[in-house]
Amino acid sequence: MVAWRWLRPGHLGTEADRATFRTLHTASLMTASLRTGLTTSSAERSVKHLRSLLATPAVALTDTQGLLAWDGRFGHHAEQTGKLAERAVADGGTTIRDRRDLGCVDPACSIRKVVITPLTVEERVVGTLQVFSSGASAGLVRATEEVALWVSGQLELAELDASRTRMMEAEVRALRAQISPHFVYNALNAIASFVRTDPDRARDLLVDFADFTRYSFQRHGEFTTLEEELRSIERYLVLEQARFGDRLAVTLRIAPEVLPVTIPVLSLQPLVENAVRHGLAQKAGTGRITILAEDFDREAVISVEDDGVGEDPERVRRALAGDVSMDSIGLGNVDERLRSAFGDEYGLVVETAPGAGTKVTVRVPKFAAGVRP
Repeated sequence: MVAWRWLRPGHLGTEADRATFRTLHTASLMTASLRTGLTTSSAERSVKHLRSLLATPAVALTDTQGLLAWDGRFGHHAEQTGKLAERAVADGGTTIRDRRDLGCVDPACSIRKVVITPLTVEERVVGTLQVFSSGASAGLVRATEEVALWVSGQLELAELDASRTRMMEAEVRALRAQISPHFVYNALNAIASFVRTDPDRARDLLVDFADFTRYSFQRHGEFTTLEEELRSIERYLVLEQARFGDRLAVTLRIAPEVLPVTIPVLSLQPLVENAVRHGLAQKAGTGRITILAEDFDREAVISVEDDGVGEDPERVRRALAGDVSMDSIGLGNVDERLRSAFGDEYGLVVETAPGAGTKVTVRVPKFAAGVRP
């Protein structure tokens, strides 16, 4: 009853409060579209909300050369937006054009002024916001500039998202390239050692090598399934066991329920490579790697643990922070891609100390919106 009474119109605050809420709500409706960048599609989804914010007869969004989207009355002015945009880009600031510039001959048209403000990303003009009205008061000009500034901010965030995505994709390509120098040489040497003594095993290892390199080097999408990633990891470990022999023991315990779970591509393989390269290759005697994938309600929990030489926690912290001088295979990249895909609470958890081995734990949701192989 208390909640109901608070939500009645008389209890929603002042008209100014309600106007502020409407403005924020309208802005929120545009955010998702504009965060994809300035395109025809994003402009078409945003322009009607921009007109609602500015309360004018018509609004246009353009790139630097032509119209992307129009909303409102008097659509015969839409064909003029390209030239208006070019002039605004050349002027470099907010401009106001009148009926003489518009060249309108329709006596029923009430458009007398157009306010044109550039949209910028990193100080580079990428388009314009054009507001068509019967007048151009100081208030309308100020409002147009403020809205254009907000739109530009969303476009800058979109550019940052795109840059981060490009950087992560480049780092994934680097992860693939990193296996080439030493792993290929060692794997082929191990295969060659069985050519005469055990040809069947050599043949099987060669098939595993071909399948592993195909998965690592092929052009993936951003995501894959846990099953696909684990299949590649198994091939990798078979090849490493051929190299290390009895020195490398491997345990895998995988819950079938989590095999279809979607994960960023090459997000577990670097962890296993780290376990071999940094955990066991430097250890005397037998080393063990344990890979677990368990079902925990709405999440899958995967851990990669080795009983190798361990690592200085400070070095791991710096690696996760993206310090490229740390000799770890892509830990920072994996951590960043997990957080980007699922949220900050889904980063890597690393437990390690010198002489104590290393355990890396990954939690991923079984289902996440927009995430699929």
